[in-house]
Amino acid sequence: MIITTELVKQLRDKTGISVMQCKKALEETGGDMEKAVALLKQKSAEIAGKKGERTLNAGVISAYVHSSGTVGTMVELLCETDFVAKNQEFKDLARDIAMHATATNPQFLKSDDAGAEASPESVLLSQSFVKNPEVTITNLIQSAIQKFGENIEVGRFVHYSVSN
Repeated sequence: MIITTELVKQLRDKTGISVMQCKKALEETGGDMEKAVALLKQKSAEIAGKKGERTLNAGVISAYVHSSGTVGTMVELLCETDFVAKNQEFKDLARDIAMHATATNPQFLKSDDAGAEASPESVLLSQSFVKNPEVTITNLIQSAIQKFGENIEVGRFVHYSVSN
């Protein structure tokens, strides 16, 4: 199958990953869009694993407050460089995670913090993303690592709610 620029554009729009990586994925899968998406997800996890030990020297703090004004979350999203931290897509990712945490009220950041008695729903990184239940917060971050070429992680989060 011939890989057209339109097909590459569709995959890029769907995943947000670079044109070259999308083109390679389509070539490897014979132009099959669903297989290419799956391949890019697999590569995201591999790339995230390789970059996991890099030092995180930059990042942003993002907050989301629900329209009711009674619940909100602040999230610290870390990366390696100011270049990525200043990128609007990175800032949008931080805001999406803050919005997600506001909606789901997780108790823990990662399963290591939770202990054996905690459910996966109480762990932020294990939760299905509210905007796209097919991906977890971890998958979302792995895709960003592939897109930006830097290690990215949630440093911490704080959930606030007005008690009645």
